[in-house]
Amino acid sequence: MSREIREKILKMIEKNSKRTHEEIAVMLGLELEVVTETIEQLEAEKVICGYHTLVNWDKAEDDEVSAVIELKVNPQRGSGFDKIAERVYQYPEVDAVYLMSGAYDLLVEMRKAPMKEIAAFVANRLSTIDEVQSTATHFILKRYKDHGTLFVEENKDQRMVVSP
Repeated sequence: MSREIREKILKMIEKNSKRTHEEIAVMLGLELEVVTETIEQLEAEKVICGYHTLVNWDKAEDDEVSAVIELKVNPQRGSGFDKIAERVYQYPEVDAVYLMSGAYDLLVEMRKAPMKEIAAFVANRLSTIDEVQSTATHFILKRYKDHGTLFVEENKDQRMVVSP
């Protein structure tokens, strides 16, 4: 399988993981066996790590919030940021952890929890880790676009029709 085919399949799955192997084969003009084998190999290589559903929680009338927390940390000798990141991503409340450049070292994503729970998690769990120098918590107020999907509705023309 070529690198180009792998990339095309990955982009299709990333945009819509509900597409069947048959649909992907037709859309790319490939044999079903090629698509199935490629996807199985990508899963075995851990290139495809899982399949997720993107939910617009604002429409689900949910009162919980999401947050991103920036951590400034002292890297550990011999393991850098890896051991600290491992400790943070072990918490079930944490959805994602990223090493980043800039003023902070790690970015932690937390989704769908009451604001008080997020505040308590930062105060009692993250800020108490010896290597953590400081934190900055940002609450997500509204999602406009996530994973390439728009969460805003198109503007509808609400002008009144006037005829002569």
